Amino acid sequence: MATEARRKAYRRGHRGEWFAAIALMAKGYRIVARRYRTKLGEIDLIARRGSVIAIVEVKARPTLAEAMDAVGHTAQGRIERCADLWLARQPDYARLSLRFDLVAVLPRRWPVHVENVFSGRG
Repeated sequence: MATEARRKAYRRGHRGEWFAAIALMAKGYRIVARRYRTKLGEIDLIARRGSVIAIVEVKARPTLAEAMDAVGHTAQGRIERCADLWLARQPDYARLSLRFDLVAVLPRRWPVHVENVFSGRG
């Protein structure tokens, strides 16, 4: 039973990330990475528009408030550490501006993009 629920959640997550990517591209972002994995964790989407890099956490929830609450302190630290690794590997990292965003995938609505959902250490 648990594996079926896990498979369903995985598919829902994939679909949510796909919708989020479409919404960001409609706003002029270029998706530079999906499900960026490191030994420290995973970033759902990394999007770029000009020199701005958006590290995007995608949450499929019934409401925007629930989606925002789902990115807790522990998750923020994990996302930040992954972002640091990704950024260090970019040849033009000194010119890039990093931001932590959320895309909430809500029922029967266009995904909601929340910029600067949390601020990093910097």
